[in-house]
Amino acid sequence: MRFTALWNVCLVGMTIPFALAHPGEHEKHDARAEMMKREFRKHTRRGLEKCAKRFEANGLNARAEARRRSLYDLHRRRVAARDTSDVLATSHLVDDSSITADTSADSLFSSSSTCVLNPEGETGPFYVKGELVRSELRESQEGVPVIFDVQFVDVNTCEGIEDLYADIWNCNATGVYSGVVSQGNGNTADTSNIDATFLRGIQATDSDGVVSFDTLFPGHYSGRTTHHHIVAHLNVTVLSNGTITGGTVAHIGQLFWDQDLITEVEATSPYSTNTVTLTTNAEDRVFSDETEGTTSDPVLNYVWLGDNLSDGLLGWTTVAVDTSATYDPNYSFVYTASGGVAESGGGSDSVSGGSGSSSGPGGSGGSPFA
Repeated sequence: MRFTALWNVCLVGMTIPFALAHPGEHEKHDARAEMMKREFRKHTRRGLEKCAKRFEANGLNARAEARRRSLYDLHRRRVAARDTSDVLATSHLVDDSSITADTSADSLFSSSSTCVLNPEGETGPFYVKGELVRSELRESQEGVPVIFDVQFVDVNTCEGIEDLYADIWNCNATGVYSGVVSQGNGNTADTSNIDATFLRGIQATDSDGVVSFDTLFPGHYSGRTTHHHIVAHLNVTVLSNGTITGGTVAHIGQLFWDQDLITEVEATSPYSTNTVTLTTNAEDRVFSDETEGTTSDPVLNYVWLGDNLSDGLLGWTTVAVDTSATYDPNYSFVYTASGGVAESGGGSDSVSGGSGSSSGPGGSGGSPFA
């Protein structure tokens, strides 16, 4: 059984407004944007430092650890339900020498330190408005299973945000996003992909601000490292067709994985069938934006759920959100009752309102959902 060496819970900060960028595109940053970025980081550090003791006092950290232990135990039991020949053929080598048979679950899931992440605020070109409220996202896609566990906390109150609707998406093992027919997204001749919904979904947080998804480890495409997208919706209405409408968007961000894990996953099928050159974390523009000159660590904490990647991974982080901020995410496709539709809208991922930040250009401050 294998584990990562990282057991600290990362606090993922509020978002910074940037322009929409296509895969591999390097947008220009003007002086005003850089000033807003610095002010944002300063405010976020103050807010999260203030929250650290509150998390311990109100039991938020302890409940997070218990939840992750429960998730881990559940999926380990699923992995264990294999025949004897599989178990006998599996190497039980532990790569991390600091982990032994006597290591307690409390130690494995302890949150002894805190790191701050300031994700840039761009949806990218493959955001689809109107996706389904659900937690099972894999459908028939192949790849490394991931249990994605995210906790959203209000940076102003240090409490978990209940009934926040987390909207997540990522590409499949060969670098293709569902719901989009566009240059740079797989085979443009496959027009049926506009109706596909794999690896996209929306789920409401519980009273602790927690949401979980069953998804897959992302593949890669030209110009970008491996990553997940997250948009956080507040005050929405859930429709009878299983989608959401109304409300506002308080967070837009991206999350990443350790490079050595990415390399290991990319060596397995079907990831290895992708002939597009892999962009590393060190080469990725967004990763650099989030980490250079900051205290940010945008990489997910994770643990292996078995002896092999095929058994899956449990990845988690905590996202700190300024609930008074309002973003207007850019989109080019919409999922409707009759399938996908090419339809552009939204702003430029700009922000209005929010503590300690200036209003971004061009944002309407709303996020209407049909």
